[in-house]
Amino acid sequence: MRAVVARVTEASVTVDGEVVGAIEEPGLLVLLGVHVDDDADKAHVMARKLYELRVLRDEESCATTGAPLLVVSQFTLYGETKKGRRPSWTAAARPEHAEPLIDQVVAELRRKGARVQTGRFGAMMSVRSVNDGPFTVLVEL
Repeated sequence: MRAVVARVTEASVTVDGEVVGAIEEPGLLVLLGVHVDDDADKAHVMARKLYELRVLRDEESCATTGAPLLVVSQFTLYGETKKGRRPSWTAAARPEHAEPLIDQVVAELRRKGARVQTGRFGAMMSVRSVNDGPFTVLVEL
């Protein structure tokens, strides 16, 4: 699994003109990609990592502050661009494999007490964010 995690002051996801997920206070925007070899164990570890990641102000985490997360699936995080001009998507998990693992990460975050909003898996989404810092990190398992 791979996540691009941005500290934001607010963020939202819109599908077909409808806001389907939003955080309106400081928190984390998580763009989450699933690799073809990922499994439930990695989803569990990713949820814990995201919840406890100390990247908020004063080295705090969502676990310690209650800050919200907006989790958006993004298979393009596994685009390979080393050869040619067209990305290859062979490392990205197929939707039937990826969607349950994205759902598991979200469910695990919620089980831990996190306030989580999401995008819509497989939809064409418009993602808006106001980055704080900007502060962005790559989390890879």
